Amino acid sequence: MATISIPSRNAGVWASSQVLNTEVLRPFGMSVTHYSCLELLAQRPGLSNSELARGAFVTRQTMNVLLQALERDGYVTRPAEAPVGKVLPTRLTPRGRRSLEKASAAVRSVEARMLAGLTETEQSDAFRILQRMIHSLRDDNEDA
Repeated sequence: MATISIPSRNAGVWASSQVLNTEVLRPFGMSVTHYSCLELLAQRPGLSNSELARGAFVTRQTMNVLLQALERDGYVTRPAEAPVGKVLPTRLTPRGRRSLEKASAAVRSVEARMLAGLTETEQSDAFRILQRMIHSLRDDNEDA
């Protein structure tokens, strides 16, 4: 079995994503990208493929493949033809909403575990730093 070397500065981020993938989302048949897509659609129904890709930090092609699978499996629905222009607005189905609700409860439990040892000030600082990191990733993604 190969050993994966992780730079120590990135170990926390890498470890938390691995926990989400293996401990939390895999039992629901989801990846982080799958979960992110459903969560984005719950917050903003009708997002396009491009908007979902930006929100989940993946390419439009990757999101399109995921949306095709989610639509085939009954988690989302898209019209056969764009109501305006070329954009196919995507919406959660009842099955997609139920699946998201179950996965979200599990994700919240991991978030609680991650924050348990932090003071309120440390939690606020961590949230602020993560928001800046997300902003930086979005800026980089838009430049690509």
